[in-house]
Amino acid sequence: MQEQVRQPDAATGVQPALKGIKVLDLTQFEAGPSCTEALAWLGADVVKVEEPQRGEPGRWGMTDRSDADSHYFIYYNLNKRSVTCNLKSEEGKALLRRMIAKADVVIENMAPGTFARLGFDYPRLSALNPRLIFAQVKGFAPESPHANYLSFDMIAQAMGGTMGVNGHPGEPPVRPGPTIGDTGTGMLCAMGILAALYQRMTTGRGQHIQIAMRDAMLNYCRTPMSRQAAREDQLPRGGNTVPGTAPGGLYKCAPGGIDDWCYIFASRGNGEHWRRLVKAIGREDLFDDPRMVDGPTRAQHRAVVDAAITDWTSKRTKQEVTRVIAGAGVPCGAVMTTLELLNDPDLHARGMMQTIEHPIRGPVTVPAWPLRMSDTKVALKCAPVLGADCEAIYGEWLGCTADEVRDMRQGKVI
Repeated sequence: MQEQVRQPDAATGVQPALKGIKVLDLTQFEAGPSCTEALAWLGADVVKVEEPQRGEPGRWGMTDRSDADSHYFIYYNLNKRSVTCNLKSEEGKALLRRMIAKADVVIENMAPGTFARLGFDYPRLSALNPRLIFAQVKGFAPESPHANYLSFDMIAQAMGGTMGVNGHPGEPPVRPGPTIGDTGTGMLCAMGILAALYQRMTTGRGQHIQIAMRDAMLNYCRTPMSRQAAREDQLPRGGNTVPGTAPGGLYKCAPGGIDDWCYIFASRGNGEHWRRLVKAIGREDLFDDPRMVDGPTRAQHRAVVDAAITDWTSKRTKQEVTRVIAGAGVPCGAVMTTLELLNDPDLHARGMMQTIEHPIRGPVTVPAWPLRMSDTKVALKCAPVLGADCEAIYGEWLGCTADEVRDMRQGKVI
C-alpha cells in the first residue's frame, strides 16, 4: 500500500518533509520530547497528550515561576501542540483510542509497564490502527535484568559508558554536561521512526520501535570502545588530551579567567597541522627539535609542547587565538559558555539562536534545529501552554464541535 502523495505548499512550491504526519506525543522530560521535537522540526504535526491538571512534569518541575512553564520545557517542546486527556478515566482512554486511530506515530516514555497497564500495549494499538508506528523510549531493554529500573539521563550515562570514559586520568568519572543519555537517545529513536515511515510506504504496515537509553549510549562510546578493544587492561580516562599525539588539549588564554581556554589539535594523520601551528605562534625553532618530529614523539614530550603553545596563547584572548590559529588552517576552537552562546552574534545571524515570544514569559531565546534542508522549511514556533489546542486538535482530528469539547472539559475527560 502506497503512502498518500501530498501536495506542495502553495506559497513556497515545497512542503516540509513530514507534512501531514500525525504524531501523538505521550512523553515527558527530555528523551521522548527530543525525539518528537525533531519530528516537529521536520514538519510533522506533533500533539502532546498531557494530564489535565498540570501537564507533564517538565513543565513545572524545574520552573523558576509558578505561573509559567519552565525554560526546560520550552526548549524541548518547540513546534508542538498540546491537548489534555484524563487517562485515569474510561472516557479519557476512549478519547485517546479515537486519536490513535487517526495517528501515524505514537511515542511514550512513561515508567516501565505504565502505558501497557493503561491498555495501550502494541498488540492493542496495532489492532486499532495497523499502520501505526509505536515507539517507546525506556531506560533499559525490557528483556534485560534491569528492565524495571527507573532511569534518567545520568543513570543511562553511568550504565552505558559515557560517564565512565569521561574525566581525568587517575580520577573519578565525571558526568558529561550535555544530556547525551536523553537527547542522544531521542535522536536515535527519531531515526527509527523515519525509517519505519519509509518502510510503511512499501509494506502498508506500522511497527513497534523500542530503544533503551543504556543501549543508545554504547553507540556514542564507539571510539573509546575501539581503543579498549585493543588492550587487555582498563582503558584509562583521557581528560582533555587526545591519546598518542600532541598537541591536543586545552590551552589557557588571556585574561586568565575560568572560561578563557582554547582547544588546539594537530592531527597525527596530517603533519601539516603542526607545521602551520609552529609558524602561527612564531616558534619555527621547533622544526629542528627531534622531540617534535611527529605526533607520537611529541606526545612523549607533551609538557614541552604545551609550554610552548601556552606561552603564546596566554597573552591573547580565546577569540584572537581562534582567529589566528584556526585561520592558519589548524584545528582550533574557543571554549564557549552557554551564556556566550545564547548571545553569540553569528548564531543569531544564521538563525541558530532565535528569540520566540512566549504567551506568559514574553521573549525567550532558544536554540533552533541545526539541520538545513533545501526543500523543508519549518518556522520556529513556541512550545504550547497546557491544553492550548484542545478545540483545534479534537476538531481537526476527530471532528468534534466546540460544544463537544466544552462538554469533555466539564466532564473532566480533558
